[in-house]
Amino acid sequence: MNTVIVTILVLSLLGLILALVLYFVAQKFKVVEDPRIDGVQALLPGANCGGCGDAGCRAFAEDCVKASDLDSLFCPVGGNETMKRVAEYLGRTVEEKAPRVAVVRCNGSCVNRPRTTIYDGYPSCAVVATLYTGESDCRWGCLGMGDCVAVCTFDAISMDPDTGLPVVDQNRCTACGACVKACPKSIIELRNKGPKERRIFVSCVNKDKGAVARKACAVACIGCGKCQKVCPFDAITINNFLAYIDPGKCRLCRKCVNECPTNAIHEVNFPARALKVEEPVKIEQ
Repeated sequence: MNTVIVTILVLSLLGLILALVLYFVAQKFKVVEDPRIDGVQALLPGANCGGCGDAGCRAFAEDCVKASDLDSLFCPVGGNETMKRVAEYLGRTVEEKAPRVAVVRCNGSCVNRPRTTIYDGYPSCAVVATLYTGESDCRWGCLGMGDCVAVCTFDAISMDPDTGLPVVDQNRCTACGACVKACPKSIIELRNKGPKERRIFVSCVNKDKGAVARKACAVACIGCGKCQKVCPFDAITINNFLAYIDPGKCRLCRKCVNECPTNAIHEVNFPARALKVEEPVKIEQ
């Protein structure tokens, strides 16, 4: 009987000692969280999309509270209005950023880019990209399996059954960048929406030489440089046989659109061009 009582007392004393040790250790290493983090998180949309570069809204809120300057931080889902509220809550100012939207830089539809093979496997761009270059002779273009659609939590992107290419709904797109990360061919890019939501971009990422690119796709950029020569704002560069339009320099004059021999340059949300009416030639009697 005495042995049992002694054992109980020893265990109780040992438990008390360990509890005290754990208490002092917890007090020594406890982390005091800034209560403003909860306040900032409440102002965020709660999408947890990762478009800000953080793991989620909670991590982004922590960065906002810790940062001395909010200009390098941005919530793509909430946009400028959300960032203004966060700045006001923290007693800071923030620079307004131009709204962006996802742009698909591939026009290799079934008509423009004929299929030369048939893939019969798991429908995933990531899987196809690890196996071979795709169903057409263009090794740069869209694989058409819809990985970008699967990762979009805003229903802003869908696959066009006629062209086999993804289509972005600019009214729903939040520029979170999930589709950009999901595309193994890097054909999706975030670009400024532009004034009146007008944009001009090269809808091609093919870096093969002109003849090879054109053979694989009828509307591929061939790197001819005609667009670069006609641009009055130095907004176009040619690298690796591929033209690229800098959205920061482009003034939407559309001269390059008319100059492109393969129609690889796209204009979005512009009014229809007026048709030129040729005046009849007068022949003097």
